[in-house]
Amino acid sequence: MADEVAALLREIRDQQRLQLERQSEALAMQRDQFALYRSQLDRVERIHDRAEAIQGRASKAAKLVLWIALPLLVLLLALMFWPYLQYLLAR
Repeated sequence: MADEVAALLREIRDQQRLQLERQSEALAMQRDQFALYRSQLDRVERIHDRAEAIQGRASKAAKLVLWIALPLLVLLLALMFWPYLQYLLAR
């Protein structure tokens, strides 16, 4: 009877050790996954910052084009319709 109890206790001890080893492996995997997640998050943040910078430059360029192109377009349209207006006024 004492041998059976001792064998049972050894088996319980061995199963607990096995469970602790598996928990340790699971924690190591979780640490690895978290490190991977962290590196991916850092990469996404860098990409986001770059995209914001590009959008800012594009916005400035669009404003510059608007201030240059729009007056030129109005001037071009006026020059195109000037002969037509002269024709209408001469009649």
